[in-house]
Order: sequence, then structure tokens, then C-alpha cells
Amino acid sequence: MTMRPTIATAAVLLLGISVQADWPQFLGPERNGSYRGAAIVNAFPAGGPPVVWRKKIGQGLSGPVVVGNHVILFHRIGDREVVEAIDAARGTTEWQSGSPTTYRDDFGFDEGPRAVPVVADGVVYTFGAEGELRATAVEGGDVLWSHKTAKEFNVPKGFFGAAGSPLVEGGRVIANIGGAKAGIVAFDARKGGIVWTATEDGASYSSPAAATIAGQRHAVFLTRNGLVGLDPASGAIRFQRPWRARANASVNAATPLVVDNLIFVSAEYGPGAAVLRLDGSTVTPLWSSDEVLSNHYATSVYSAGVLYGYHGRQEYGPSLRAVDFKSGQVKWSQDKFGAGTVTLAGDQLVVMREDGELLLAPATPTGFKPTARARVLQGTVRAYPALDAGFIYVRNDDTLICLDLRRP
Repeated sequence: MTMRPTIATAAVLLLGISVQADWPQFLGPERNGSYRGAAIVNAFPAGGPPVVWRKKIGQGLSGPVVVGNHVILFHRIGDREVVEAIDAARGTTEWQSGSPTTYRDDFGFDEGPRAVPVVADGVVYTFGAEGELRATAVEGGDVLWSHKTAKEFNVPKGFFGAAGSPLVEGGRVIANIGGAKAGIVAFDARKGGIVWTATEDGASYSSPAAATIAGQRHAVFLTRNGLVGLDPASGAIRFQRPWRARANASVNAATPLVVDNLIFVSAEYGPGAAVLRLDGSTVTPLWSSDEVLSNHYATSVYSAGVLYGYHGRQEYGPSLRAVDFKSGQVKWSQDKFGAGTVTLAGDQLVVMREDGELLLAPATPTGFKPTARARVLQGTVRAYPALDAGFIYVRNDDTLICLDLRRP
């Protein structure tokens, strides 16, 4: 993307913020929770990491993304779901583009959007709580196309609204819509037309991932019913495996994690976790258990043969664990750690707890030994942060902050 030579751009360069799209979607560039940018610190100064800016925002559980000198946030202001471009250096609003919403949460939770935006080829794709899929230009905020998917595909509301972040792959926007005969739908990324539909699977709260397995590109979904792998070009189903709790009051929320031809899948409420080997269309478990690393809503990360993530229900104070990827052996466990998210930054874990505490710790199977910790936000922090060029962007119920984690 060509950047405009503006004062804002100059400010970004002075701060050292990358003009590359380093965190353009949920879980980062490869949608696996891994950050590959400039090295970050392993200790904080007194008082915690420097706050570059702080901004009041609307409702939502949708985390920010970063593209060029823009932070893109999807949130609810009044009765509108708003896509907002924010100057990454200053925290000032560049533009806003919104649409009306009447979403009401049946359980009294936040009524803003849940799904993290996706930015690709100069376009922001958002999926609102009521299922509106919208394409908006990064530069200027013009709306390019939209679909009210709940109405178009006769999708039931579900427990917590629409929450899975779409996947942009090969010029298509692919989403677990959850409609009759349209469980997964691919749209033309530029024009918005329907390219293909596949499955009758209900919508989950999990975001899909793209991966190359045995030389073939796959779109890998954890739908309401289970694990599904498709050809992203045609929608042809390549493999399926049921992965759903018997109880109706359950969710699938964590994103599948693909390493070579092995897929880590995880869910609470009974199915548990497994590492599955894919050979053609055959899926074979290396291990499977509900006692190892059952993710409620936060996706685990992988480093050097080890998984790091949360085990257990959010409301019961889940454990933070390290688990051998191929055997399922628990290497260490911080019991009753409390819910949050975990991101991998080089050889460090970046843990953002729900209570607003940020921790850094080596990603090692020998034990959990934090080297830095600071409370950076009050209230409840559930949205995933974005990590770009040594800066971390994180939100709570009403505030978005930018913190400087760059190593001197």
C-alpha cells in the first residue's frame, strides 16, 4: 500500500512505528498469535511500560489491528457499529465509518462488535454482532460493499451474536456465516459477490485460519459442529471431524493452530483438546484429552514443540499451561491463573490478563518465570491486543492504549 506523505506519516516514522502491515488481522499476520517484528523488552521501567497515548472508545470485544500508520478499531458508539482509523503515533481519529445496529446481548454482556477486523489490499473487512459483513477502504473510509448475512442466509442469533473474524484468502472473504446450506460462505473481496457456499454448519465464535498442508492451501474452520478443512478457491471440503459438546449451552471459540500437517483443536464444555494428523482427507489423533489444554475463548500459541495457553472455563479461573505439542504432556501449569490472552513475541510470552495486568515471560517448558509485570488498564480486558514494531495496542471496556515495548 502506498502511504500518503502526511504530517501523521512523519510522526509515525519519528516514533519508529513500522509502515508495514505487521498486525493486519486477528492473531497477527499468520493468524497464529506470533509476532515477528522488532525485538521487545523483557523488563519494564518503574511504573510500567511507557504509555504513548490513551483514547476513549466505544463498546466492543473486538481488538485493534495495525496497517501502515493506521490503527483500525471496530467498536460501537451509541447505536452504530463504527470502523475507525486512528493515527498510530498520536491516537487521533482520522476517519469513522459506521452503520446502525440494534444488537442486544441476551446475557447482559457488552453489546459492541466481537470480531476483529481484517485488513487486506487496502480494504478493512468487518463482521458485526448482527452479522453485517462490510468492506471499507483503509484510505478515507468509503464503504465498498456490505451483506446483512443474518437476513440473507436465515441465520439464528446464537448466544453471543456473530463473533468469528473472517478469513481473506486468494481474493475471497470467507466466513462461518452459519446459514442453512450456507454454513461457510466465500465472497469476492473486491466486489462482494457470493463465490461459493459450503456445509450447513452453524456459526461458532472461532476465527478460521489459512495454512499450506502437503502443498495444498487450506481454509481451516472450527464451526459450531466441528473441524472443517476446505479448498479456499472452490469451497470443496477436504476433511471434517466432529468437535462439539453435547450440551447446547456451549461454544467453540479458539482458532485451530496448524503446524506442518498437524492441527491443534481445542474447546471447553467437553470436547477438549487434540493434536490431529492430516493425511490427505484422513484425520488421526496424536492425542486427545479434556484434561490438558481445553481453551475457552483464548487461542494457544506454539513455539519449538510446545503449546502455551489457557486450560479451563473463563469464569472458574483457568490455568496457564505449557504442553508438549506431540504428546499432550503438561510441562508446567499455573493453576487458577485467571483468564486472558497469550501472544508469542520471539522467545517471549506476552500475557494480557483480563484484570488488566500485562506480563512478559520466557517461552520455555521448564517453568513460568515472568520477567516483567504491570497493570496497564483497569476494568475487564478480553479483546486481543495488536503488537506491531515493538508497540502494543490493547483495549478494555472503554479505553484503547498504545504502549512502547521497544528494546533500546
